[in-house]
Amino acid sequence: MDAPARPLPLPPPMGAYAEERGLFQLLQNMLEGLLIHEPEEPIQYMINHLKQNNDDAPRICILGPPASGKTTVAMWLCKHLDAIRISQETLLFKEILMLTKEAKAYRERKQKIPNALWANLIQERLSNVDCIKQGWILEGFPENQEQAWMLQSSGIIPTHVVVLYAPDTVLIERNSGKRLDPFTEEVYHTTFDWPSDPLVQQRLVKPEDVSEQETSKKLLEYHRNFPGVFQTYQKFLKSINADQPCMDVLSQVLTYVQTRHRSAAPFTPRILFCGPPGSGKSLQAALIAQKYGVVNICCGQLLKEAVADKTKLGELVKPYFDNGCPVPDNLVVKILAERLNTLDCVTNGWVLCDFPRDVEQGEQLQRARIIPNRVFFFNLPYESIMERLSQWRIDPATGERYHTTFRPAPALEIQARLKQNPKHKEENIEMRLETYYRNAKELEEFYEDAFYVNADQDPRAVFEFIESCIIKPLPRKS
Repeated sequence: MDAPARPLPLPPPMGAYAEERGLFQLLQNMLEGLLIHEPEEPIQYMINHLKQNNDDAPRICILGPPASGKTTVAMWLCKHLDAIRISQETLLFKEILMLTKEAKAYRERKQKIPNALWANLIQERLSNVDCIKQGWILEGFPENQEQAWMLQSSGIIPTHVVVLYAPDTVLIERNSGKRLDPFTEEVYHTTFDWPSDPLVQQRLVKPEDVSEQETSKKLLEYHRNFPGVFQTYQKFLKSINADQPCMDVLSQVLTYVQTRHRSAAPFTPRILFCGPPGSGKSLQAALIAQKYGVVNICCGQLLKEAVADKTKLGELVKPYFDNGCPVPDNLVVKILAERLNTLDCVTNGWVLCDFPRDVEQGEQLQRARIIPNRVFFFNLPYESIMERLSQWRIDPATGERYHTTFRPAPALEIQARLKQNPKHKEENIEMRLETYYRNAKELEEFYEDAFYVNADQDPRAVFEFIESCIIKPLPRKS
């Protein structure tokens, strides 16, 4: 059998399809499951994994010392993510599990429940259908490194671990004022969070073991055990300061648990820059291309090259250039598709400027299977655009560009011969801006996952923001 040619001529849409559907991550998850569970029927195990369709289900641990707000955060996340909350109280008093009676017996004898028993209880609960489908939030587990190891050996590996922290003095004060609603399990505080409903106030009860001595004892045990837990989960652990307003804590927690960890999947950047003229798209595209080796595609320049090279499509474009008419969208898309499907663009990725300018052009790109995986909209005030563009001048003798404010000509004789490009006259800039803003809102709605760039700052700051959005995975949708 003949050896295949190298490099393999894979269709360009194949990579985009695999990335959009998360095929690499799906295969990685199935392989991890095979290695952990070692099923006798690997094929059937993978089929069952695909049927579950739960790779995006939340698997979160909320850890922290007493009174750090674990219960509040866990309950709020469960409502927001529709996940199942699991804590010591739910395992012992709300669930009917095979090992619940044995665990309660330890509690009644005022003995510490063994780590192995906790791990088995958690494993039994997480194997239920609701946890598999909806995901789970472990509140206060694992408490130590041994529990963490036991959970891992059972294949229970969280995707996000949140650790709340606050000064011990704050935690002791919080715990002494804690009150519990036995009906809703909501936690209140006599000073910071007292309910307004008189009926709720009457039924609040003071939890056990909230005295200063008991809290200090629990804090000492937590500080002794936490380094081992941190060592186990340090790659996907996030510490959040709990000594701040509750909504700030919840916002930071939600932002973190909706992030995706960096994948080992091959990633080919397909970047689209949209924005008004003068917003710095071309500069940022050149910087991205220079640093990461992606192909820099400027739509206007690409059309000029097609005409200059006298290609078949270039010959169709030439009459429009000669008459000063806009090139039809279908011709532009064909030329773009031809260029973006070449080997260097498929393997290295690309960054595209100046197209599309409206929703119709965006839809044509999509039909041509040109689908960017990062879209940026540059925002710049009207005054800044005018200042940038209207003061550009060109030296007809050398072709050098100057700016009367930011980059003036070095000599008077050069200044005397500078000319202004007609498109940089204020009336022409206003026409281009009016055209852009007329279509911008619909285009932004079309690319709903786009990032928005404040272009009215130092170009290096703009580049750092764009770079961070490219190299980080996109956040998980709610």
